[in-house]
Amino acid sequence: MIKVNLMEKMTSQRITLLLLLHLPLFSFDLFDMLFIRRVFVKAQKSNAYFKRFQVKFKRRRAGKTDYRARIRLINQDKNKYNTPKYRFVVRFSNKDIVAQIVSASITGDTVLATAYSHELPRYGLETGLTNYAAAYCTGLLLARRVLKTLDMADEYQGNQEATGEDYSVEPGETRRPFRALLDVGLLRTTTGNRIFGALKGALDGGLDIPHSEKRFAGFSKDSKQLDAEVHRKYIYGGHVASYMTTLMEDEPEKYQSHFSLYLKKGLESENLESLYKKVHSAIRADPTPKKSEKQQPKEHKRFNLKKLTYEERKSKLIERLNALNAAAGADEEVDDE
Repeated sequence: MIKVNLMEKMTSQRITLLLLLHLPLFSFDLFDMLFIRRVFVKAQKSNAYFKRFQVKFKRRRAGKTDYRARIRLINQDKNKYNTPKYRFVVRFSNKDIVAQIVSASITGDTVLATAYSHELPRYGLETGLTNYAAAYCTGLLLARRVLKTLDMADEYQGNQEATGEDYSVEPGETRRPFRALLDVGLLRTTTGNRIFGALKGALDGGLDIPHSEKRFAGFSKDSKQLDAEVHRKYIYGGHVASYMTTLMEDEPEKYQSHFSLYLKKGLESENLESLYKKVHSAIRADPTPKKSEKQQPKEHKRFNLKKLTYEERKSKLIERLNALNAAAGADEEVDDE
């Protein structure tokens, strides 16, 4: 066994070598103390790191905004001064489609015009408000609405009849076409996505939006060409009609439940195309937004107590004190009797 005085005379390197040669003679606690607990670990994130730490933007932390894409969409040329740079913004929810023309400013985004798919029942489309065909109608409605707001609707009629082929508006004689950039947000730009249905509707409506036909429904990756017939089928709800026919033949019970709203409105697979044509014509006839007919509430519902002024609180306190004094005087009279 190694003597203690021998260990004191040796250097640290010799002690380490001697310990490795006589590991069975030492307890694990001593080995642990010499080799493990004396390891120096550098602090990677010191106090100075946290003092300099800067949090990301709120909408980045929430995962709502891609700022790398946004800054490329809103950056304006310096020689254009305060000219707004418009974006064609499309967002989808479970029951609605929102399409907007938005421009960015130092104080926040400004919305020039808005169209919703829940407005389509006014034009004859009462169900199926979130599919590709409804997205086309929403984009068409927004395009006609913003052009009418800017008094450009007569000069830029757009594509009167949707054929499925790619269409780009040509500059007019007096004013240039209204230009906007497609803002897809965090959506994956897959071929045939509904957002490109809204884009196609806005293009046919007369807006100038830089685009490529590669993401429209019907574009073939192999042939590198857009099949206009397939795209037209999607615009007029042909994919829904074919699914209705298949489901009615294979699973009648599922068809009754899945397309219950269609059946309630009297819609069948044969008359969907004519319905969408009527909707397109109605949108072009009157794209102006309709004011809500809902009556304003006469009384505002409060879910918390009204905040009192100083005088009201003072008078209320005096009333409570008077009530307490009166109750104490009545108790004293009862005791005396």
